Amino acid sequence: MNDTPGWASPGSAPSGEKEPDSSGTPRPADQNGANPPEQPSKWSKEQPPPAQWSAPGAQGPAQAPPPAAPSPGWGGRPPGGQGGGHGGWGGPGQGGPGGPVGWGAPPPAARPGVIPLRPLGVGEILDGAVSTMRGYWRTVLGISLAVAVVTQIAIILLQGFVLDDSAATEALNDPSATLGELSRAMGDTLLSSGLVLLVTLLGTIVATALLTSVTSRAVIGKTVTTSEAWRDARPQLAKLFGLTLLLPLIAVAILTAGALPGLLVFAGGSTEAGFTLAVLGTLAAGLVALWLMIRFSLASPALMLEKQSITKSMRRSAKLVRGSWWRVFGIQLLATIIANILASIIVIPFAVLAAALSGDGFTGFLDSSADLGWTFLIVSGIGSVIGSMITFPITAGVTVLLYIDRRIRREALDLDLARAAGLQDYGSVASGTTGITPGS
Repeated sequence: MNDTPGWASPGSAPSGEKEPDSSGTPRPADQNGANPPEQPSKWSKEQPPPAQWSAPGAQGPAQAPPPAAPSPGWGGRPPGGQGGGHGGWGGPGQGGPGGPVGWGAPPPAARPGVIPLRPLGVGEILDGAVSTMRGYWRTVLGISLAVAVVTQIAIILLQGFVLDDSAATEALNDPSATLGELSRAMGDTLLSSGLVLLVTLLGTIVATALLTSVTSRAVIGKTVTTSEAWRDARPQLAKLFGLTLLLPLIAVAILTAGALPGLLVFAGGSTEAGFTLAVLGTLAAGLVALWLMIRFSLASPALMLEKQSITKSMRRSAKLVRGSWWRVFGIQLLATIIANILASIIVIPFAVLAAALSGDGFTGFLDSSADLGWTFLIVSGIGSVIGSMITFPITAGVTVLLYIDRRIRREALDLDLARAAGLQDYGSVASGTTGITPGS
């Protein structure tokens, strides 16, 4: 007889029959008609209520036993129907905070703005940057358009009046040019490229500063106007400009230090050895410079949002990137590639159109020594403005969201963001335990 509770009702068999064996078939009576002596009962006197037991004889020979009660932690409910399994979460369809969830899964994170308030994936960071541009397009595109127009007008004026020197280009393309002519031409080319890069850098600084404020507000679902973004960013613009100039100078200094031994050997007369050493030193220094630039890549949002100094924002970025260098590098590289591809889709057709409308046509476009004129500069400048309207929000948005993601992972910034968004009950158990202050 199976005496496991719940499989069959305990007690004696019906009158005139023996208790069924394990297969449920009654055993025949003793041939002599004498009943065997009654054995003492193996069952406890205290039994569960009858409602929890099956009827006598109802269990057939082929009936399988009822499934065992689910153990806590896998979605089963404890007796009394209170709560769920491990950690208070039920199985599929089971109750838990936030409604039905999967096997032991927590409820979805709060999303007051463009991202959920939890550690972010790569797709969520990219989607957050695009969602900011789409949801706050008046402010984002207004800032990007204004900065891009001013920047491009300055570049066109420089190229049209100051940097329109075809002599330098002709000297570089002339195989019979003297060393002095080549040096002077290279100096003029570097000067013109440096001025254009400086103007572009200034525009990028202003756009990054303003868009940082917009993206940080979009995370908690709050809107910001262009004037409010400018008011928040203006006190930090000088520091941001210094930071943006300092980082390239550090990279150039490292590259120069790496190439210097080879250049000295080259100047000493060992041409091949000096050239090889200079190339190897530059490559090694380039890796060091790249490593440092990624470590300092989050210094800009740290400076703008935490009101840090230049050096403190660089240390802050190094602390946040520590242990996640490859992830930050990959996301930054992916965002740059996507932004440049989108910009090229717009800029290249405008450049071709500008070449077609200019005086020399496509011949002048392909000939680097030709003077393409104002038509080419203006039409291609329009394409550059439209391209910058796309690249500015994406690159700035990804950098800000990477900074926020790193602080959520390291410092539980999501609790502070939830309180700033007005979610008073979010993370109430851990509320007030983060100890995060601006500049931490």
